[in-house]
Amino acid sequence: MNNRIVSVRFDRWIYISLIAILYAVPIRGRAQTALTISGDVTKPVTLQEAEVKNMPHTEVTAKDHDGNEHRYAGVALVELLKQAGTTLGGELRGKNLRKFVLVKGADAYEVLFALPELDPEFATQTILLADAVDGAPFVPGVGPYRLVVPDEKRATRWVRNVKAIEVRLAP
Repeated sequence: MNNRIVSVRFDRWIYISLIAILYAVPIRGRAQTALTISGDVTKPVTLQEAEVKNMPHTEVTAKDHDGNEHRYAGVALVELLKQAGTTLGGELRGKNLRKFVLVKGADAYEVLFALPELDPEFATQTILLADAVDGAPFVPGVGPYRLVVPDEKRATRWVRNVKAIEVRLAP
């Protein structure tokens, strides 16, 4: 009889522990991914996935690492920078030309762009913070956001799992 009581208590303890773990650990598919834009900006922002999804989207076609062309949809990086109050357009002269943008991935991969590379008054290409490829969201490990630089010969400045964008002033 005592063994049965011990067994029932042990089973209850396991059951309660499993329930506690399930509620304490966030489920991957439901977690919102925040994107921060900070540094030398007038209004640093943190955007949730839903906010990025509701921004005006554009599409570009580019060759991925696999050598095949894909259709990417997302928000132009310059539009995100505008939302954070980054110096652009006519203000981008003198010391402001020393500003650069550092795009950071969740895996600590980082790439750098001179701010004029992103400004339509200086450059013709659209660099995209993509949230979809060929009409589908990115698979885990690549998204929810991927930086796409369509006109470069090599996709070395493409960043998977973009988590942060920083604007800095070079010394």
